[in-house]
Amino acid sequence: MIHRIKNQHNIDVSSKLIELARNERAWLAIALGAGLLVYFAYLMTHPYPAYGAGLYLQIAQEISAHSYGLPERIPLYTNDGVPFGYPPLMYYVSAIIMETTGVGPITLSRLLPGFVTVLYLVPFYFLAREVLQSTPRAGFATLLLAVTPPVLQWHLSAGGIVRAPAFLFTLTGAYTGLKLFKTSERKWIIPSMVLFGLTILTHPVYTVFFGITYLVMFICFKPTPQGLVHGAIVAVGGILLASPWWLQIIATHGIDIFAAASGTHSGIGGGVSRLLDQFVYPLAFDIPSIFYLGSFAGAVYLLAKRRVFLPLWLVSAAFMLGKVRFQFPAGAMMASVLVFEVFVPRIRAWSRSNYSRSAPLIGVIILGILVSSVGVSFAASGLNSHHHSTSQPAFIDYNDKAAMDWVKENTASDADFVVLGDAAEWFPLMTDRAILVGPWGVEWEGHKPYNKHLSLYKRMSRCPEKTCLTEKMISNDVNPDYIYVPKGHYTVRGIDEYQKPWMREQLVNSERYKIIYENEGAMIFRVQEPMKPTKIPDDGPQPE
Repeated sequence: MIHRIKNQHNIDVSSKLIELARNERAWLAIALGAGLLVYFAYLMTHPYPAYGAGLYLQIAQEISAHSYGLPERIPLYTNDGVPFGYPPLMYYVSAIIMETTGVGPITLSRLLPGFVTVLYLVPFYFLAREVLQSTPRAGFATLLLAVTPPVLQWHLSAGGIVRAPAFLFTLTGAYTGLKLFKTSERKWIIPSMVLFGLTILTHPVYTVFFGITYLVMFICFKPTPQGLVHGAIVAVGGILLASPWWLQIIATHGIDIFAAASGTHSGIGGGVSRLLDQFVYPLAFDIPSIFYLGSFAGAVYLLAKRRVFLPLWLVSAAFMLGKVRFQFPAGAMMASVLVFEVFVPRIRAWSRSNYSRSAPLIGVIILGILVSSVGVSFAASGLNSHHHSTSQPAFIDYNDKAAMDWVKENTASDADFVVLGDAAEWFPLMTDRAILVGPWGVEWEGHKPYNKHLSLYKRMSRCPEKTCLTEKMISNDVNPDYIYVPKGHYTVRGIDEYQKPWMREQLVNSERYKIIYENEGAMIFRVQEPMKPTKIPDDGPQPE
């Protein structure tokens, strides 16, 4: 009798677990819960946001100052400022939020990206359910996407105020596009068109990802004249919806501004090096590698089964864009397929011999907990740039904030600076003072100016001693009023660097520089003598 009651209890528990596994709300709640956990872990460990969004929020302030008209140039980023050519949607949203709520730029860049990063899991779930035709598989894929480090890196961090909404529009557009190509119902054309227009108005790289996604869907689901016409209507309609922006940019700067910016951030398409960057180097045998391994193994499995859509989507997006985060909408789904079609049947076979119907689901739940812990650990890493983490480092900390506040209160409004390290990205926004060297926004000037600024910024920021820094400024005709030098650990393009202890001593003992401010993390020097060029200014990048 006791044995029979125990078996009945096990059957009841198993039945409830299986019922839960088929419950759409439960899976979506689990995935959203994981996303929220990651978001809160990030907020608790990052009093300052990871990476940079200073230029983005400077743009938002300029839009607000221009009565919500588009500015021609964004001041303070380089001596003459940079042309404004960015898609403006999220800068308008940011300007409105800051103006109506009083929220500051640092707070906004911490809160908004994480909120949208959780929000975009909803359309991804419905997209995955449509592709995989399974609630548990879609739920597990959404859980994976919620905690995947390469995706979180660029959406949860400060620049996510632009990138995360672009990802939201793209994933939602992928869902409506899939319905359009699979059903040919015209009702999906308008939402697809609007979402493409919103993506164009948000971020150019995600616009290309949107287009690649629709091209792959056309090839796999509707390679007919009708499918081609539907895709063309979405493309043309989205471009026209965004026309008030791009027509004004062309009228102000000419069409060449878009050609100037193209290709400055890795470009579209690539050769063998792109293949290595996307499919070999990520397998570095560190913890995030498990997400790549799951995606790639799932791709091999699906290709063996002649199910080509997801592998083709992953490979085309990764190869064309050169950004690993675009692998994972397809990659998370393929990893989920691998779990449910390869591992779960083996667990189920084992469970039959052990009289446990719930073992497969328990195995998936345990795996979900393990991968969620990876995402939480990643989001929580990099408390600030001075703790020398390179996963989610903050470009500034409280010492930088104090130094920048001092600059704003104690230097002339027309003073200009050379700022070493990634604090330079936030510096103009926080101080209302210009930086003379930095790549941010310079892509709109063209390849040559962008590469020159990027190379010089990196070489100066990594100078190990005073002579190197002075020579770099003199040879490139850079004449700042002040230089801002980080102390201890700091980052350059997100990579940890360490300021040599003798740099301070050499600068303090130099007649050319006079220290005027110092705290535990930063030093500010007034340049006492002008930098006189000793050779023709550098016109291009040099080896680092």
